[in-house]
Amino acid sequence: MNAALNTFLLVLAAIFPVVNPPGSALVFLGLTRGAAPEIRRVLAWRVARNSFIVLVCSLLLGALILQFYGISIPILRVAGGFIVAVSGWRLLNEGSHKDLGTSASEVSPSNPLDQAFYPLTLPLTTGPGTIAVVISLGLSKASYTTPAGELLFMVSSLLAVAVIAVTIFFAFAYADRIQALLGQGGTDIAVRLSAFILFCLGVQILWSGGSELLRSVLVGAPPPVPPAILK
Repeated sequence: MNAALNTFLLVLAAIFPVVNPPGSALVFLGLTRGAAPEIRRVLAWRVARNSFIVLVCSLLLGALILQFYGISIPILRVAGGFIVAVSGWRLLNEGSHKDLGTSASEVSPSNPLDQAFYPLTLPLTTGPGTIAVVISLGLSKASYTTPAGELLFMVSSLLAVAVIAVTIFFAFAYADRIQALLGQGGTDIAVRLSAFILFCLGVQILWSGGSELLRSVLVGAPPPVPPAILK
């Protein structure tokens, strides 16, 4: 029982700061400014459901998929970090007034729902950093030598992922309550601050993957030939 609880807390503590549902809720609010509250709650449910599926697939199949396509985790971090940084930069410039520059003819009630998977689920909520963390957690399953231990690890991990998904739903579905509490000016400041954090997170993920790739190149490079040998 203690092992299951420890695994649950470990997975929860590893994923929650990367997903950051309260901070992501402000970004979600900025990107769905023109949507009605009912549509925003439906969208929050879809994002939470999609996030749960992405996390479960990353936990169970992530390592196999990356191995099948020959994609390394550093490459995943570089590509995903770039997407996250671009999204954060765009939202940082737009703030909470994203809908002001868009005409009414370009925004229909169905448009927000089309964003449920991209970009709201991937990469903004469960981005490459989260996927890389979950894949790493899934690889730790190999440390369990018995089928019972592996089953206990998977059940505890899935429960932690379910808690993350429920937290995402409530944080996103009631993001407008945060707006009512902060006011228009406070919400715009909070959205820009969250967007800046998102941009920094994308740069950090990009740098983490890039530094690993650069380190692998430098370590794997052959030593320089001395001039005496060249002669």
